[in-house]
Amino acid sequence: MTIEEAENGRDDMLIDGGEPKPPQGNDVPDGFNANYLKAYYGKLFPHGDIFKWMSYGNDGKHPGCNISYFGRREFSFTLDNNIYMRYQSFKSASELEKSINEKCPVKIDIGPVYNVDPAKKFAYAQAGDNCFAPVERELIFDVDITDYDDVRYCCKGADVCLDCWPLMTVVIKVIDTALRDDFGFNHILWVYSGRRGVHCWVCDGKARRLNNEQRAAIADYFHVYMGNENSHKKVSLTGHVLHPLLARSYSEVLKEFFEKLLCSQKLLSVEERYEKILEMIPNESIASELRGKWQESRHSSISKEDINVIRWGQLKHMLQSGRQKVQGLRRCVEEIVFFYAYPRLDMQVSKHMNHLLKAPFCVHPQTGRVCVPIDPNHCEEFDPTTVPTLSKLLGELNMGGLRADDDDDECDRTSLGKSVRYFRSHFLLPLLKSCKEEIESSYNAKLQESKKSLSW
Repeated sequence: MTIEEAENGRDDMLIDGGEPKPPQGNDVPDGFNANYLKAYYGKLFPHGDIFKWMSYGNDGKHPGCNISYFGRREFSFTLDNNIYMRYQSFKSASELEKSINEKCPVKIDIGPVYNVDPAKKFAYAQAGDNCFAPVERELIFDVDITDYDDVRYCCKGADVCLDCWPLMTVVIKVIDTALRDDFGFNHILWVYSGRRGVHCWVCDGKARRLNNEQRAAIADYFHVYMGNENSHKKVSLTGHVLHPLLARSYSEVLKEFFEKLLCSQKLLSVEERYEKILEMIPNESIASELRGKWQESRHSSISKEDINVIRWGQLKHMLQSGRQKVQGLRRCVEEIVFFYAYPRLDMQVSKHMNHLLKAPFCVHPQTGRVCVPIDPNHCEEFDPTTVPTLSKLLGELNMGGLRADDDDDECDRTSLGKSVRYFRSHFLLPLLKSCKEEIESSYNAKLQESKKSLSW
């Protein structure tokens, strides 16, 4: 479908109470238009790559393949007007692509692999509890920046800017390092949610086969106690030494990041904000002394150094000086840093196999931005405000011209090409190589077992 054909289907769509103005030249109106999705799905969405990923080498080309594997994967479509279609399943890449192009979902979610075809869920469900159950699913993590609304002051709710987005960068650095170094996972995909957060897919075979209890144990590994609005003790770090995960996170990521956060969010230059930090100090006399210093210097400071940095240095000196090294204050500085900067995961998403998660390369309906992969090795360079949008991509397609005989190069002529190439080269190819090796190894082991049984 061409852009012009997509335009012809927009007569019944109203935006802000009126019909959108037709594009001038090669321009496409900003924002999200569900009708433009037809052109996006037809020309740019990497259907084949999604199929290869979700097949994990079970493509029928090796005698050890499980040919039913992809057909037991659940896909969920959200159509325009919030119509939900769960338990969709497909037997091939062409069948998946055809369904997406025909239904044009505004959102695609991916669920687990079940023991039977999920499209027949209701028929199997009548036969008993164990006849329809998830058997495999990536270990997933979902982080939403709205969970940091009590520590960011530049934005609230779904709004995100370059001052608060680094909170998501910290999430990627801390969690990715732990997944690789502490658990030995290798095939990890980080994806921008399209609006206000990040998603993580851990795709190693041993991760996909974890049961709910094992997933919960990994999720709990990352958990740090967080107090509520009514408790002064926001974070509790116990023990004489920090857990290795926490110690590494603090020294390699959190400590330096928090000092930047101090300035970007003005945590200690505004009374309402520094009072929140002073309340976390269990010794009232120290908190009172700091409060007095800061109130006195409110109008008298002539230092060129940022006032937030100066006050943070004063706080650390008072809490960590020799005369203050008492049990109740020993962890106070670290606890403040962890409260403001440590990853806040949606624990329930990670603990259960049956949770859905938005597919990469979907277009977020509120922002029009594509859910592109993020390179964890360069995550500090990721800028959510420059992510390709639906309107930008269609404009780029118009500029390049729609050549039906050159489909393979269509994506490369747009700003989405870089993200698709990264997905293929840095994630998909190494993953499929590992999957093929695992299938080959398992197949050979079965042959050996068969030979042994025959020899008897």
